[in-house]
Amino acid sequence: MADFPPDFLWGAATSAYQIEGSLDADGRGRSVWDSFAELPGSVQGGGDARIACDSYRRWEEDLDILSDLGMRAYRFSLAWSRIMPDGRGRVNERALDHYERVIDELRRREIEPVVTLNHWDMPAALMTHGGWIGRDSVDAFVEYAVAASERLGDRVDWWITQNEPWIIQLLGYQLGLHAPGIRDLRGSAAAGHHLLLAHGRAADAMRSSTKGRIGVALNLLPCVPATDSAADAEAAWGSDGYVNRWFLDPLLRHGYPADMRAHWERAIGGPLDEIIRDGDEDAIAGRSDFLGVNFYTHRVMSAAPAGADRPFPWQVVGSTGEVDRTDESTEIVPDAFRDLLLRLHREYPGIPLMVTENGAVYGDSPTHDGAIHDVRRTRYLRSHISAMAEAIAGGAPLVGYTHWSLLDNFEWALGYRPRFGLVYVDFRTGERVVKDSALHYAEIVRAGGCIDGDDARPPQVDSMGAFG
Repeated sequence: MADFPPDFLWGAATSAYQIEGSLDADGRGRSVWDSFAELPGSVQGGGDARIACDSYRRWEEDLDILSDLGMRAYRFSLAWSRIMPDGRGRVNERALDHYERVIDELRRREIEPVVTLNHWDMPAALMTHGGWIGRDSVDAFVEYAVAASERLGDRVDWWITQNEPWIIQLLGYQLGLHAPGIRDLRGSAAAGHHLLLAHGRAADAMRSSTKGRIGVALNLLPCVPATDSAADAEAAWGSDGYVNRWFLDPLLRHGYPADMRAHWERAIGGPLDEIIRDGDEDAIAGRSDFLGVNFYTHRVMSAAPAGADRPFPWQVVGSTGEVDRTDESTEIVPDAFRDLLLRLHREYPGIPLMVTENGAVYGDSPTHDGAIHDVRRTRYLRSHISAMAEAIAGGAPLVGYTHWSLLDNFEWALGYRPRFGLVYVDFRTGERVVKDSALHYAEIVRAGGCIDGDDARPPQVDSMGAFG
């Protein structure tokens, strides 16, 4: 097993809308998630993000936790709707003042800021032009990216333009399960394309104001056939085109994969030429200095006929037999994580990789001693860090890992039930309690990624979650 590089960026991740709260502070505009959360039944439990983790006000407390844990990187997002409240035009300097303070304090603590520009919180004003379905969204995003990089670009070495464009496309515009709640197959194809085009155009526009590296964070899902049949193998390859290659190829090679383009054109009943215009693929290709990898699980695929409720000829069926799962029933497959990193190294050589999200839902809460003994998350962390070490041994150019998430938070349409955090948040009081998994992670970071000793026990904590 290879050692991790000495400059490896060990850290944790959050996003603005999921933790900040203070939705009416400092001139913030409405986002598409504000509107979506107001729709009855859109969020489990009827919750919203008005308070969330209250991190817009308590950000220094969160940075104290990062420092105490010895983290070397913090991936977080700027709130697009704070900086451009009207979607375009006016720049809200008070919002930029806030993020400048956060970044300066991270720098003072020697924690690398990894800054995401769009973590799903598009300004609601842009829905006038169709949101990401409308091509105007590209120009709006470029304006925002330039405003952010002109103010912050001299202090940020890692920029992520888009977080999980497939999820925005699928859940936001195809299935309507996320903001803005649209169900339009053709529109979803346009939205996904415009997200990538906005990345390319923004990367070009940002170069004059930052020397930082610019990339995209993709949620990548290895797709495996449910059986040994040729039909299931074809289904798995098609699914791979849908969730992985449709984004990887235009970003890291040149142009969309022909097989998946044919699937899309059959599904929407016509060519994509009105969406993917001449010159667009040129504007996307070669604009990524690194790739952010968000990994949670795989997709087990079976062939199935396309129909009214199934635009593509495959379906997710899940594994059979005994499989480790999270409390959200997500299959835990660290070997697939290792193989994905090696595949990216093999098929897209020369692109540095940063794991920008990886984590699990476990519902552990404080016990009689006030601590959270989340043994399963510790086991999950160890297995996935081992997978990264094996990928590095195989040559994968891995530069960092930011665990999802630093804090239990507002988990979008799932509300506050799923807990991903290394830190427990009492959503009634805002109190933070560092979980055992976080302390174990801190030990791994201090040891440079070494996880020897299967019986290693995390340090103990007192009832307030402090180191003991």
